[in-house]
Amino acid sequence: MVGVGMASRPVARHCDDGLTLEVSRTCTDGTRNANSALYGALWRAAKAMGYRRMITYTQGDESGASLRGAGFTKVKDLEARGSWAESSVKLRGKRDPIGNGGVPRVLWEQRT
Repeated sequence: MVGVGMASRPVARHCDDGLTLEVSRTCTDGTRNANSALYGALWRAAKAMGYRRMITYTQGDESGASLRGAGFTKVKDLEARGSWAESSVKLRGKRDPIGNGGVPRVLWEQRT
């Protein structure tokens, strides 16, 4: 085994239409082209289960080469957002930003 990938229902409610799956994680041991192979395998499995669209996100400064290699296309650039704790920060002012808040992202998709 050289890598693993996870996909599930989309986090964004407007994408959760019953026909879309979101890749949330991939991890490899660094084997050449393993990440592209994972994305391709996840897409084939998703299609076999009846899904018609697969989405994922990268950070704005990542190339997306593995996604392009697996047939994904860039949909749009997304502006940086606040962290998941942003409302708590505004209310209490005690938490540090957590997660990938403040980082621009790119939405990618694969469709049947």
